[in-house]
Parts: sequence; C-alpha cells; structure tokens
Amino acid sequence: MRTILQAFDWYVSKEDRLWNTIADEAQMYKELGFTDVWLPPAYKAKYGDDDAGYGVYDLYDMGEFNQKGSVNTKYGSEKEYAHAVETLNSLGMGVIADIVLNHKLGADDVETIQVISMNEFNRKENIERLEIKAWTKFLFEGRGDVYSNFKWHKDHFTSVDFDQNTGRKGLFKFVGKEWDQNIDLELGNYDYLMGADVDFNNPAVIEEYMNWGTWYTDKYNFSGVRLDAVKHISFEFFPKWLAHLRKNQSLLAIGEYWSSDLRALSNYLMETEYSMMLFDVPLHFNLFDASQQRHYYDLRDIFKNTLVLNQPQFALTFVDNHDTQTGQSLQSMIEPWFRESANALILLRESGIPCVFRPDLHDEGIRKIIKLRQHAHGLMSDMLDEEHCIAWSFINDVGLTVLISNHESYLKKIFVGVHHAGKTFKDALGNCDEVVVIDSKGIGMFRVNKESVSAYTLEGKIYESVS
Repeated sequence: MRTILQAFDWYVSKEDRLWNTIADEAQMYKELGFTDVWLPPAYKAKYGDDDAGYGVYDLYDMGEFNQKGSVNTKYGSEKEYAHAVETLNSLGMGVIADIVLNHKLGADDVETIQVISMNEFNRKENIERLEIKAWTKFLFEGRGDVYSNFKWHKDHFTSVDFDQNTGRKGLFKFVGKEWDQNIDLELGNYDYLMGADVDFNNPAVIEEYMNWGTWYTDKYNFSGVRLDAVKHISFEFFPKWLAHLRKNQSLLAIGEYWSSDLRALSNYLMETEYSMMLFDVPLHFNLFDASQQRHYYDLRDIFKNTLVLNQPQFALTFVDNHDTQTGQSLQSMIEPWFRESANALILLRESGIPCVFRPDLHDEGIRKIIKLRQHAHGLMSDMLDEEHCIAWSFINDVGLTVLISNHESYLKKIFVGVHHAGKTFKDALGNCDEVVVIDSKGIGMFRVNKESVSAYTLEGKIYESVS
C-alpha cells in the first residue's frame, strides 16, 4: 500500500547533512513499509546553506556551484543529493521532489520599474503609481550558462514587495502586468505570495519551466512531485506542465493548496483537470481541533468535510508537516496525546494516501502503526457511531481492529469475522493489555483506554510485510 514519508522538518540544520542521513536511514524506511520518500527543495535558495529551500534562487543548482555564500545547500552537496535519490531507488522506494515555482528570491541586482502600489489586503485596489528599484535580475554568475543560459529579469515577474530605493515595504504590481485571474480569491486575488512573483502569462517563463522540468526529471529518478503554493499560481499552468513531464513517465503529483474549505479544493481539482492529488488540509484541521478540544470534540465528525471522505482518490492525508510546526506561519501542531490516534486515522484506513511526518518516527507507537498499515485492507466495518469512541475493523486474515477514545476507557462490541471464532486478539500497540477471545459469531468485546488508541490483531502480532 502506498505510504509516503516526509523525510524532513523545518528545523533540520545544515550540520545534520540531511542527504547523507536519508541515505543512511533508507533501509529503515523500507522496513517500516514506506513506498515513497518526500525530499525538501534541493536547489539553491536565497540564504544558501542556511535556507530551507522555499525561497528559490537557482533551480539548476543542487549544491554544485558557489552561489549565495556556499556551494552546498542546507542539506548537503549535489553528489550527496544524487546518492540519496539513488539509494532510495535501489531499495525500491520512489522519491517525491519538492517543486517551488511561484516565486524567486535573492536576486543579484535591481532594476528600475514603474509600479502601482496595491492594497495588500484587497489586491483589486490600486493606491498610487510610482517608480521603484526592485530585486528582479537573476544572473547566476556562480553557475554561468551551465545547464541553462536563461536569465531572469523584470519582464518575467508581476510584482515584488520591497523598494530598494526607499527601503519601503508593500505590494508593488508592475505597470503593464495583471494578476492571474484563475487563482485563489483570498484577499481579492492571491496571485502574489512572496519575493519576486513569477509571471505565468509570459511565454518565455512557461518555456523555461518546461525545459527545467525535463532537465530535472531526466537527471534524477523521481516517482512524484510535491507542488508548492499551487493556490497562488494560474490554475491553467500545472495541467500543461504535468502533461509535458508525463510524456515519458508516470508521475504522482501532489498539490499544496492550503485551505480548510473543501469547496475550494474540489474546485481546484476540477480546474486542473484532476491532474494531481491534494493535501487534505480540512482533515488536518479536524485532527488539530480534536487534539485541542479533547473530550469536547465529537469524534463522529473527524472526517466531516474532508477530501478523503468526499474524493478519496485525490486525497493525500497527513497529520502535520513543516509548515504546521510551532513557530511557522501555519502552526497548528497536533497535541502529543492525540498524535498516535491521528496517525492511526490516516494510516490504518484504505482511503487516501497517507504521508507521515519525520518527527513522528521517534514515537515507537507510531512506528508500530506504520508497520500495521500493511494489514489495513479488505472489507472494512466502520463504527464512527459514538461521540467519544470510534472504531473500525477489517475482515481479513489478521483482523485489524482499531479503537480510538478521546475521553474515558470504552468497551466496544466488534465483528472481525466468523473465521476468527475461538481465536485470541491483543493490542499490537501495547496500549491496552486485555485479551479478547472471539465468540462463535466472530464477535469480540474490545477495549480502548482513556484518551488512547488500540489496534488489535490476531495474537497481537505485527506480521511480516505482505507487500
């Protein structure tokens, strides 16, 4: 069953040499049952080896050229990156590359530009026309023309947020440029996010991104792409770009459309011709609310208004990621008491493709849940029927049965199959020490402890992988 690991978090340091760490840990990922590993942006960003990679400077520099104060990126050298990719591939795991195309930062020089100052909170409102000096020239002098001779300048962008001439911050749209119209409508128009905003109406930009995509996927062997900030990019772009890349290979695509509104996600899937999956942000916020509200949360609502419930074939489920970590702009970390339950909700059900966050690998209970995923298949009996205790079971050889409580200890009557009559079930997570004997009708009385999760299997074993 496809299971993704996000193999990084925001606070990885350059001393960690992440590419080497991933290569060293690859065998462990395989043994846990991961099929794909999502790697962070591999290219040179504004702050060189002190940058997480989302403030992209040069898409062709994977830690190979002396630019932005370093040769390496935050995660290591190009050779170490290539080795990590090759190691994962050699063990039968795919690599998901993080793609950031919306903006560029760290320009090499300024240009004088006529702009219109915009209301940052209503991007449809013009304030005044003025002249600024904007950081829009990307010359890549450390790389030169290796791999590409394309240089970026003001014609390739729509807007910036800083005037070097006066030191003024704001939102400055270039005269003669317009916001993309098929875009998220937050703040009136959410085309602009940060840095120098790329103009997706410029044919030269489109051609360069097509060329770069071909170069990148030819040079490194990927199974998929994670597409950053898709709500800020013209909805017409990615179907064409992905079709171009998929001419010679199949490629999983996962879009990051950060919205808790299921309608917005559903609309984006339609507008982009169902060319990608999306992160199930509504589910993340349900999990967050459940962890915050504890027994005041109704567990029967845990999948309410989620992508995995309504369009499961396009849902990438997750508990947390680098953006939701404490201290980040989207911080909404699931509380520790609920993390095992939250991971069970994405890993021990068949719908959607789950993505596990690297810090959760340190939790032994969650590691067991990851291994148990191999048994989450077959006919499922769902019991999302009590406010404080929900459960489900799979009618298969192992009889995986999951119970979650956000209040007191609960006992629940569950059918696991007549073929298990007389057999013994135990909690494979070790959270509950009760032994369940299945009766002649294939029914057992299963217990979950207070604010806990239990995952029962035949004899409480996590059997060898069946994949």
